[in-house]
Amino acid sequence: MNTGSSKPGEAAVAARGATVDNSESQAERGLGSRAPEFVKARRALHLSWQVGVFIVGLAVVVAGIIMLPLPGPGWVVIFGGMAIWATEFVWAQLVLRWTKRKVTEAAQRALDPRVRRRNIILTSIGLVVIAVLAGIYLWKFGLEMPWKIKDQ
Repeated sequence: MNTGSSKPGEAAVAARGATVDNSESQAERGLGSRAPEFVKARRALHLSWQVGVFIVGLAVVVAGIIMLPLPGPGWVVIFGGMAIWATEFVWAQLVLRWTKRKVTEAAQRALDPRVRRRNIILTSIGLVVIAVLAGIYLWKFGLEMPWKIKDQ
C-alpha cells in the first residue's frame, strides 16, 4: 500500500487507518443493486428485475400514501416501499440513509433533559386543561351526549 511516505512508522499508522477506510468503503459498496449475481450478469434480466422491483415498491408506497388519511400505518408502509426500492436503486438507499440520520437526530434531541422536561410540562398542562373542560361539561350537562341535550 502506498501511503505517500517512506517512513515505516507512518505506513503502520496508515495501515491501521485503512481499517476505518475499509468500513467506510464497505458502506459505500452497500450502494447499488442487491440482485443475485446471475441476474446482474445478464443485462435484459437485470433490467426486468429492476422494473419488477420498481413496480412492487411503487405499489407499496402508493398503498402507504392511501393509508395516510385512512386507518393504517401509512408512514411505515411508505418506508417499507422505500426499503424495497433501496434493494435496487442508489437514490432510494441515500434517501433511507438521510431519513435514518434525521430520525436518530430527532430521537437524540427528544432525549435531551431540557426538551423532555418541556414536553412533560406541556403534556401536563394539556391534560389539566382537558380535565377542566370535561369537568365543566359534566357539571353543566351531566352524562348526556350533546345531540341528546334538551333545550335548557
